[in-house]
Amino acid sequence: MTGTGRAGVRLTARGAIVMLFVITLVGMPFLPGPAFVAGCLAAVLLVRPRDLLPLVVTPPLVFFVAALLVELVRALRSGSMLQTFGLGMFTALSSGAPWLFLGSALALGVAWVRGLPASLREMRGAPAPAPTPTPASRFRSRRGRVRTFDPEPEGYFEPRVYGRAADE
Repeated sequence: MTGTGRAGVRLTARGAIVMLFVITLVGMPFLPGPAFVAGCLAAVLLVRPRDLLPLVVTPPLVFFVAALLVELVRALRSGSMLQTFGLGMFTALSSGAPWLFLGSALALGVAWVRGLPASLREMRGAPAPAPTPTPASRFRSRRGRVRTFDPEPEGYFEPRVYGRAADE
């Protein structure tokens, strides 16, 4: 339940990305394309509106990582691991490209309708958080910039090369 009184499941961006990954990974050996598109649609419908941007840019990476894991497991069971892995990745990515495009476009379209432009405007308009003042940051350098470190005292690590020390 959300705080607005509406009943329903709302996921954070991380939760939606994990859900998309699991759906894609489970569907990869059987029907990789339709599973990926269904996962994209489910993720974009269940994510909170303020987390739409991270979700919209993530599907290609999720598809690649899922294909990588599935093809790595397949290659481990074969005689020529490198050849099987390379051919499997090529096949998975080339045959999944139309589905990848469709799932990404569908996620972008649904996110746009759900309020992605408002989320972007809100993110751009928000001021940057002010840095917390530290005791060392109240001093300014000659150029007017705030010092964020304490400089070493003069001559602290320098060897004595000029004359004699006063205590000798």
